[in-house]
Amino acid sequence: MNEDTFTEIWHTRLSRMSVFVILILLFVLTLGLYSALIFYTPIRNILPGYSESIRQRLIDESKRVDSLGTTLELQTKYLSVVRDIVAGEVKSDTVQSLDSMQIIMRERLLEARNEATAEFMAQYEEKERDNLQLFDVQQTAPSITFFRPAHGVVLKHYNADSQQYGVEIQTPVNENVTAVLAGTIVHIDYRLNNTFTVFVQHQTYLSVYGNIDKVLKRVGDALQAGETIGIVSEQFPLYFELWQRGKSINPEEVIIF
Repeated sequence: MNEDTFTEIWHTRLSRMSVFVILILLFVLTLGLYSALIFYTPIRNILPGYSESIRQRLIDESKRVDSLGTTLELQTKYLSVVRDIVAGEVKSDTVQSLDSMQIIMRERLLEARNEATAEFMAQYEEKERDNLQLFDVQQTAPSITFFRPAHGVVLKHYNADSQQYGVEIQTPVNENVTAVLAGTIVHIDYRLNNTFTVFVQHQTYLSVYGNIDKVLKRVGDALQAGETIGIVSEQFPLYFELWQRGKSINPEEVIIF
């Protein structure tokens, strides 16, 4: 009713059925409003089972972030090496001339000794032929001179029984890692401690250089004996292994550190 004119403006007729229908409509409307409030607001996170899907999504996103972080770190290291090379800040020769000359002189000395030994043995066999018929004289195998992978002190020695197939060498800061023999880089592996491991294939040997901070070569590059492969890490000692035909060799038996 209009209070001023006392005229009827709106009216409805209530009955049991109409009251029941109105209550049902109010219940459905309230249920719809609460459902929308739950499913479209952060309140849905408290629902049973829904948090598990959120957790799985968080795990997947965390893995993705870690993968992107690792890729970014690798690219940063690569760009850092390229920048240092372009700027001339990497002070390393491709071959250390002094040690290379020492190797050449040592090889010449060994060749001279082998020739003198062969001549002496020929003369001795000629004189003592009758006494040496029972002995099987074998030809001396050609000697191989190994270049040491880096200057430093051996911290851990080779021990195949405890699965220590290489040696750990404590080197000076920014020490060059060099190839022990002429060969080719066949693989470069990135480790979880943010260092690289380089595998070099020689004629009958395989050398492994671990804990390298900066790699200055690529897979497929040919190396000379004593040529620089990279820079050793400042946090970890250089790890070195030497293999021949699938069997590990004690590096200290063939290389003077």
